[in-house]
Amino acid sequence: MKPPSVQDNGAVRYGILGTAQAHRSDGTPVALGGSRLRALLTALALRPGRALAADLLIADVWGPEPPADATGALQALVARLRRSVGRDAIDSVHGGYRLCADPSDVDLHRFEELAAEGAQALADADPVKAAALLDDALALWRGPALADLPEAAGEAARAERGHLDARRTRLAAEVALGRPGQALPGLAALSADHPLDEPLQALRLRALRAAGRTAEALDAYASVRAAIVDRLGVEPGLELRNLHGELLRVDAGSEGRPEVAEPVVPPSGSGGGRSGGRGTETAARPSAGAVPVTGPVPGRATCGRGRPPSWAGRTTWPRSAPTWPPTAW
Repeated sequence: MKPPSVQDNGAVRYGILGTAQAHRSDGTPVALGGSRLRALLTALALRPGRALAADLLIADVWGPEPPADATGALQALVARLRRSVGRDAIDSVHGGYRLCADPSDVDLHRFEELAAEGAQALADADPVKAAALLDDALALWRGPALADLPEAAGEAARAERGHLDARRTRLAAEVALGRPGQALPGLAALSADHPLDEPLQALRLRALRAAGRTAEALDAYASVRAAIVDRLGVEPGLELRNLHGELLRVDAGSEGRPEVAEPVVPPSGSGGGRSGGRGTETAARPSAGAVPVTGPVPGRATCGRGRPPSWAGRTTWPRSAPTWPPTAW
């Protein structure tokens, strides 16, 4: 006999990269109620498969002004959410609740998996694979991360940094594929939004050089340096200074002749290099046209019920779609 699980009502996927959403595996949307219900779903989906204390959930949903009977209000809210996503989707545990879902059933966690794999593929000199993985990752974003959970500002900021990293890495893959001209419009827009992100600015300078636009690269460096000196009172970091020196050494006769695009591997970590706290502004959602990714990504068992991840056995991951989730995902 099949063990009880949310699959009795159709496997559910959860979206928290934007306003909270839930969909059946066939793409059918799950009706959700008001802002409190979406906040509770976001709090649970942020930590799928983990038991969360009632006090933590109350703080997430109501912030510093919980209702008089906060425990009772939370119980009522959980009951409403169960009616929407399925009775077995949320476990009651000692002193709290747990969302019975694999991390890959939550768009934020699936994004992080795909983005990490894409960055590794680029580091392994496979920009074709990197581009495919990162396109699928970026297609999952619908708006600001954790939009329904204002009390989770730290987690939201971390997700937004990951979004910026993925966008930067995707553009680096485009340059590594020998298409710097196609990468430059996106790099120009992203660089304008994050003028103090030095790895991003360095990538733009390399793309300009690879496109044979060394004079523009030198002008861009002057603008970047002025912004850093004006806002931070320091000179650019070593990577940018070294790159500036390389640009100055370009033979005048070679200017205007496109160079072979060199692989550009982004720095690891959020922002990388000296960008640290410089490039943490919220990034806008990019457009992405993804290609399928072959093979599943290992996940964790959920809630001790023995339910395999809902993607187990799939041979492909979905293409990008205008709305989340793609019906095949």
